[in-house]
Amino acid sequence: MRASTSAVAVPTTWDVFGLAWPMTLKAIMLHGIVVIDAYLVSPLGEPALAALGLAGAVAGLLLGVLLSFANATQIRIAQAYGGGDPVFLKSALYSGMAISLSICAVGLLALGAGGGHLLDALAHDPWIAQEARRYLTVFAIVIAAEAVGQCLSSYFNGTGNTRIPLFGYMIGVPVNVVVSLIFINGWLGVPAMGVVGAAIGSATGALLQAGFLTYSVLRRTGAYRHVIGWRNGTFAASVKRHLGFAAPIAATFISATVASNVCMLLYARLGVNEFAAMTLIMPWIMVAGTFGMSWAQATGIYVAQMLGRNVSGDALDAFLAGAWRAAVVAAGLVALFYMTICALSPWIYPDLHAETLATFVGYWPILLLLPFPKGSNAICGNTLRAAGETVYVMHVFVWSQWLFRVPATAILILYFDVPAFWVLAVLLLEELVKFPAFHLRLIRGDWKRAALLDLG
Repeated sequence: MRASTSAVAVPTTWDVFGLAWPMTLKAIMLHGIVVIDAYLVSPLGEPALAALGLAGAVAGLLLGVLLSFANATQIRIAQAYGGGDPVFLKSALYSGMAISLSICAVGLLALGAGGGHLLDALAHDPWIAQEARRYLTVFAIVIAAEAVGQCLSSYFNGTGNTRIPLFGYMIGVPVNVVVSLIFINGWLGVPAMGVVGAAIGSATGALLQAGFLTYSVLRRTGAYRHVIGWRNGTFAASVKRHLGFAAPIAATFISATVASNVCMLLYARLGVNEFAAMTLIMPWIMVAGTFGMSWAQATGIYVAQMLGRNVSGDALDAFLAGAWRAAVVAAGLVALFYMTICALSPWIYPDLHAETLATFVGYWPILLLLPFPKGSNAICGNTLRAAGETVYVMHVFVWSQWLFRVPATAILILYFDVPAFWVLAVLLLEELVKFPAFHLRLIRGDWKRAALLDLG
């Protein structure tokens, strides 16, 4: 039986904001790794940007897989925290870390075996392929550090302490910028390393972040060494159960990451200037959209905790109404940010070719509309996922990506050879395809009558 609204504290919009803003800044800094690298490398010209974009697309496949399982761990941690179960918290943390490190090891082996051949096949010329290889070799350190850092960030997010991961990035990002500048340009007697210098800066920053998060967990929890036992009897059983819970959530994020990177590889078939513009705009889309996505994740965390505490359906509706209104405001701010970036692009990227800048600025109509359906869909998806409807959310994302976005992108580029504007417009159309499936499901309200998430 659900507790009455008055018996249980219901989060306010300001509570969601308090959880979301550190997640937003942290996510901006995470995606900002690529933005920073692109900005620092841009004076080297379009071929260097193309090498960076190509290597980033390949590395992004593995980073996306790691992030997907981190998001699943975040929900698992939130469930355990809401229930006040230290054994569950310990099991979720260690299971998530074991899975993350295993995926990292397998992924790096796969990149070592086949990543170079893929770069050779997709690069416009041998120099771009060589620089992309060198960048990816060093960037493997970033991937290993993020395997640890993302899991620990999920622990802090799930327990409501979203500022700790933010502090880690506040340490790492300035170091990233300084080290990248030194190695790209050959300052302080260091050899000028060009594109690979950006990877060295990213690796240095990522290692510092992972070290800070590890220290923070040990200092605050002692890594739960004092907690006896495992949630499912043994560690192996807990890992298996964690993996079973995480699979639909991870599949959703993995599909999104793979689809995005497949599209990025398709973008490589555009002209060099158009591909350079795509390489520049895609990180900005990720960075600027993080507030809406973080708001949706924070909403989902609170919904999961409220369902776990048996809050009434009316209270859930009131909470979501406030969160949704704020999400519209967030979308408007994101659209304004996009317009500002487009307007200032000649000053942000003064060394780029005129055709590259014209393509970049021409994206503004798409960027003005994109945040609104994207943010609303994110609220729906995270709410349904928090209520246990992970398989349904997975299907909406997977089918919209693989039956619409990827084929449409391939057809437009490979067969119709359309301008890059129409290729980017596919992202907006994809959100409109998902819109009815998400909103009709949420309005139906079955998720509010579901039992507490399967926490076994």
